[in-house]
Amino acid sequence: MAQSQVSALIVGADRLGNIPDLLRDHNIAIRHHISGRDPSHQKKAPALPSGTDLVILLTDFLGHNVMKTFRLAAQRAGIRVLACRRSVCSMQQALDQCGYCKACPLREENMAHPVAARASCKRRGAQGGLALQA
Repeated sequence: MAQSQVSALIVGADRLGNIPDLLRDHNIAIRHHISGRDPSHQKKAPALPSGTDLVILLTDFLGHNVMKTFRLAAQRAGIRVLACRRSVCSMQQALDQCGYCKACPLREENMAHPVAARASCKRRGAQGGLALQA
């Protein structure tokens, strides 16, 4: 059975490097990428693109105010948030810990129940700036 593709908004960094390839391997499509440099992103919560299933915050390239506005916008829209550093290794670790890995038996379960995903992420010990929120 084919799984539906997850549509993501990435916030942070000017260039993504190899991250798009990693996300493609996990059936995640990048719908939109925002660098977060625009000062307007700090002042008010932006409208997230329609059809967004996941917001990925690249924490080492974002200020606290920008992270806060996008996190709040995602919370209001009921969209999951994944926060990690901008590196393939950090992204892979975050995806593995939070139910987006290819071989994870909890993946389909987590897609259907975001609250369970958050609980399983805590049980598996998300650490080091890696977070997933519903």
